[in-house]
Amino acid sequence: MRSITLFIVFSLSLISCNTRPGQNSGKVTQLGLQFIDTSDMTNNFYDNTETYALPVKDLIIDGEIANPGKVDFSELLIHSVIVKETLLDSAGSDIFVGAYRYDGYSLFDVLNKIILKKVNTAEFNPIIDIYVEIENEKGEKVVFSWGEIYYPNNLHKIIIATNVSRIVPSKTKELWPLPGESRIVSACDLVTERNISYPVKITVRSIRKSFPVVKGMSPMYSSDFKIFSRDKQLAVLAPEMAKDLITFNTIFYGRGKGIHSTSPFTGVLLKDMLLKYYPINRKNLQSGVMCFAGKDGYRCAVSYSELFNRNDQQEFMLIKTKDEEDGGLFRIFAAADFFSDRAIKSVSEIYLYQ
Repeated sequence: MRSITLFIVFSLSLISCNTRPGQNSGKVTQLGLQFIDTSDMTNNFYDNTETYALPVKDLIIDGEIANPGKVDFSELLIHSVIVKETLLDSAGSDIFVGAYRYDGYSLFDVLNKIILKKVNTAEFNPIIDIYVEIENEKGEKVVFSWGEIYYPNNLHKIIIATNVSRIVPSKTKELWPLPGESRIVSACDLVTERNISYPVKITVRSIRKSFPVVKGMSPMYSSDFKIFSRDKQLAVLAPEMAKDLITFNTIFYGRGKGIHSTSPFTGVLLKDMLLKYYPINRKNLQSGVMCFAGKDGYRCAVSYSELFNRNDQQEFMLIKTKDEEDGGLFRIFAAADFFSDRAIKSVSEIYLYQ
């Protein structure tokens, strides 16, 4: 009789744990067999409080793709990110909101099976000039570059959150306010203005700027680069590099040609060169996007937040080569990227958009 009773209890516990993402079952979180560790029995700081479901809206994907339609979330895995949420007040100062663990669907997975159909493929076939615009029910829009989603060293850091759990300080026990709806969560953002609620539409776009492309240009050299706000020229820069340069060690690896080098890069932070022309504000943090173009017409898209608003210090660097060096005078190095594809050589133009 005792063995039968234990079997029934065990079976009921398995049934209670077999919940879909978004359901609560006693002390079991939405992630299945992960229990709420209220007594700190494990070394995981991020499972100590209850997880709450966030209702999700239908999400449509459209734009420069061959297969638009509604996202089928049932086929996607659940990922987790940890976030310290901070917003800007009316004076531009940071306001801390709370610390959370979010569980949900990675934007990497959401977009993984779409078939790209760029409008500028005939001129420029590489995909690094693509960005996605995500809109919610209120009409708010945020932007992520394609490189930000598919090229980083640390994948799955942008999710559509379906669950949330507070990360509660052990001494103060402060309970941060909980969101009540699904949201985009960008775990690498310092100021989390891109974490908008109830995303309902994703539009895939490419930079709408034409450049003459000269494949295999050599020698290639640009002595300065121009900065534009859309098509209005703001400045021509040939900056002298600071005396205290920054050096990043790296394994420089391309998606097509593989290993290029293991030599370090030394330069200055690109955001320091551009901040004067592209100030930090809520609108830019949410929907700003840039185009970096080289002398040969090779170009890439970079979102405002991935350049100016990082919390991981994996910055974009501006490298100055020797005078007249092929591929100079200025190059870009994206420290956050696994691949080298957005390392534009002979930078000649930078376009700032919103």
